[in-house]
Amino acid sequence: MITAVADTNIYISALLFGGPCETILSMARSGLIALYHSPPIERELRRTLRDKFGWSDLQVRDAITELRALSGRILPTLHFDNVVGDEPDHRILECAVSARADYLITGDKRHLQPLKHFRGVQIVSPRTFLNLFR
Repeated sequence: MITAVADTNIYISALLFGGPCETILSMARSGLIALYHSPPIERELRRTLRDKFGWSDLQVRDAITELRALSGRILPTLHFDNVVGDEPDHRILECAVSARADYLITGDKRHLQPLKHFRGVQIVSPRTFLNLFR
């Protein structure tokens, strides 16, 4: 089975806009792929939904419950700094490498997608990931 870590922006896009990101989450729900997340991803999702999009505590709690239901929670065993531009991106990389994921799915064209590969993890856009199944 293909394993992946979805960047926080994938969850945000799925929740707010649907489209390819929602398709990826549906694939995880149906068992076609195995998704993983970490506590830092949960924290970033919680903070972004609340602070940037004005979600209520109840809405945020429901989103985190859904995240936990469709992806395995891991505690990263590695720590990275100075690989990419900002701290949250390092936490995403830590999760992907610690989970030994095949893919890191991200909409981050500025920092993460340009890496293409990192320590055995392929870094792809949502559309590129979905094209693997066509």
